[in-house]
This record gives sequence, structure tokens and C-alpha cells, in this order.
Amino acid sequence: MLVAKKIVLLGTGGTIAGTSAVAGANTGYIAAQISVEDLVKAVPALAEAAPGGLVCEQIAQIDSKDMAHSIWLKLARHCEKHLADPDVQGVVITHGTDTLEETAWFLQQVLNPAKPVVLCSAMRPATALVPDGPQNLLDSVIVAGEPTASGVLCVAAGEIHGAREVSKQHPLRLNAFSSGDIGPLGWVEGARVRWTRDVPPEPPVASSSARLVEALPEPDLWPQVEIVMSHAGVSGAFVRVLTAQGVDGIVVAATGNGTVHEALEKALEAAEQEGVLVRVASRCAEGQLLGEPDARWASANGLSPVKARISLMLDLIDDDLASGEEGEVGVD
Repeated sequence: MLVAKKIVLLGTGGTIAGTSAVAGANTGYIAAQISVEDLVKAVPALAEAAPGGLVCEQIAQIDSKDMAHSIWLKLARHCEKHLADPDVQGVVITHGTDTLEETAWFLQQVLNPAKPVVLCSAMRPATALVPDGPQNLLDSVIVAGEPTASGVLCVAAGEIHGAREVSKQHPLRLNAFSSGDIGPLGWVEGARVRWTRDVPPEPPVASSSARLVEALPEPDLWPQVEIVMSHAGVSGAFVRVLTAQGVDGIVVAATGNGTVHEALEKALEAAEQEGVLVRVASRCAEGQLLGEPDARWASANGLSPVKARISLMLDLIDDDLASGEEGEVGVD
């Protein structure tokens, strides 16, 4: 007989743990007020969804707008430890919605997990008249316990999204997350998971990326990578300031299919001559930038600007580790 495995629940705060002094209010609340253990106590159905038991750990207690690299590294280390435990089926992370897509992509890049790591969130605080957090938490635990699930996932409003495509597209509605024209990977219906076309997503390709967690330097040594936007009337001044400050990389949120204003282009060319690595993503919410073979700078391979920033930062860390200069990562 198969023995049910544990689900690990890591708390970081967010709206799902938020409260308001105004009874029933959906806005004007304070995020990250309730512990992850108390969130679990408020959803009795979790006992049935996780027959092997839930293990709760409070990693941080913040509004996700204030997410920091140090918390990312702490999360990655905790996830790696639990995912290596044969008695653990999956991991759920309670998280604010504002930077959830960035945390998801970071964890996917450094963990590449064969087991599911599910980011759970809410658009309404726990004290709302009809909070969405309890159902999202239950759905997330169901997905974390699904044998066919793998990789870093986002579960909200009954939808399952992948780390690469997911983004927050609305500031208020309950189904705020979207995977654009790709669509969700699946749905949680009752107590079961239904994958798109009833076919589970391909598991992550085996790689050595999981070893990156141990090799990552402390966050104050990570490269500085910033995002600039190409827009009508842009001057390039921000690029010049960043270059003077010793930034390591710049991601351009370009218009359309990677087009960059001529003034910004000149500033980026000057930055590149100073050793700044440039990568181009698109401002467009849907579709993917189709990089041209003769493009001035490398494209972000379809990633959004915020995710392209993470990938560029990790690429720079990898380069320094490979050259044996990990002690100098991100140092001017």
C-alpha cells in the first residue's frame, strides 16, 4: 500500500495573510499579518487534501512588493532541502501577487524541480467578506499532491499556470493571473486536477541547475541588473546614470518586436562599451519577441522584462562562477 507523502507549506506573507480594520473590505488592508500555521487552521479541508500531513514553516512575513533577493535565496534553500526528502510530495509557498511571477521564475531557474513547487496567493485579504485565499490554498495543496505535477506552478482562481508564462494582468479581479495566448496548464476542479487536453505538462528536463542553489553567493554579491523602458521621447538618461553607477546588466522593455528608440539605443551602445550586458524583451503582454539574426542585442527568448532580468542576473552569476571569480560577483 502506498503511503501518503507530506506537503510542505512555506509562508512569505502577502495579501493571503492580510487583514483590514474595516470588516469585509477588499482593499485598504495590511498584507502579511497572519502566520502560515493560522492560514492552515482556517481551512479544515486541507486535512483531507493532504492525508500525509502538512509541514508549515514561516520563511518571511512581507508584502510581496518588498520582495528581496535574500528571501529568494532563503526560499530556494528551503525548497531544495524539502524536495530532496523522499517523504515530501510537493511544496506550497504562500506569496503576495505583486511579484509572484518573478519568484516563480527565479525558483524554476535555480531548482528546475521534478516535484511540484506551487505558489499560492490571494487578491483579497483574509478578513474580506468573501476571501479567495482559503480556496486558493486548498487548490494549491491539491496540485502539490498531484503525482503528475512538476516544476514551479502558480495556482489561483482555479487555474494552474507555469512559471515561464504567468504574469499578473489585473490589479483587482480574482483571476488576476494569465499566461497570455499560451493559456493555463490546467485547472483544479473539485478535488482533482485537469490538465489542458487532459495531458500533464512535460516534466522539467534533467539538468545541473539545481546545484546552482548551493553555489549562489550571498545576495549582496549578486550582479546589479536593471530594467529600462523604450517609449516615446525617452532620452537615455537613466541608462547613463546606471552605467555611471557600475550596473552589470540592463534589460530593455522594448516596443513591439524588440524595437528601441534611437536615443535609448545610443545610450545602450555607450553602456555596452563600458562592459554592461544588454538584453532585449518586449513590452507587449502577449506573444513572444521574435529575435532577428542580425539584431544588435540578444533577445530574452520570449521572457517578460522582469523575468528577463532574473535570467540575465543568473547568467552573469554563472559566468563569474565558471571563471572562478565568485567572490567578485556584482562588485564594482
